[in-house]
Amino acid sequence: MTQEVQELVNQGKMLPLMEEFYTIQGEGFYKGTAAYFIRIGGCDVGCHWCDVKESWNAQLHPPTETEKIVSNAKKYSNTIVVTGGEPLTWDMTELTKQLKAEGMTIHIETSGAYELSGEWDWICLSPKKMKLPTHGVYEKANELKCIIYNKDDFRFAEEQAKKVNGECILYLQPEWSKRDIVVPLIVDYVMANPKWKVSLQTHKYLNIP
Repeated sequence: MTQEVQELVNQGKMLPLMEEFYTIQGEGFYKGTAAYFIRIGGCDVGCHWCDVKESWNAQLHPPTETEKIVSNAKKYSNTIVVTGGEPLTWDMTELTKQLKAEGMTIHIETSGAYELSGEWDWICLSPKKMKLPTHGVYEKANELKCIIYNKDDFRFAEEQAKKVNGECILYLQPEWSKRDIVVPLIVDYVMANPKWKVSLQTHKYLNIP
């Protein structure tokens, strides 16, 4: 990557684009909603159960003009989901400014491990034990989505629930490879603690991206 391109990436005028696709949002509050996904490469959080580990190395994904990303997105949907990787690795100001100028509703899916940048209509915070969210993301999160891989994750979820704002919707979601084991635990937990809701990866049941 040339120094000139690196500078444009640092400014958010180019971003390491892994993939972009139009599909149905499978998780959380907006599950079942048609949305255009923009997946940005680069993540150093390192979840061992991550289902898009190929997103981690930003160098594998070509720096793409933010203007071009927005131009593609507006052909498909007014609802845009920015995901990763960890999109907040990069400055999201320029991307969200351009999407807003096109009248888009913009969601982000983030671990919150980096400072919040950009202007968002919906923030889905999915915190990870190995790199906790920044204070600003806790304050502004619209939904908290805690992944349940083992029983200790219920403890972690409760810790995280104490840090988000009072309007934030709380979700527990089974880690896909452990779903047969943890779904019964989640069902029991939510029934005993009804401030939580269940989130499922419905797109995997629908066999779509």
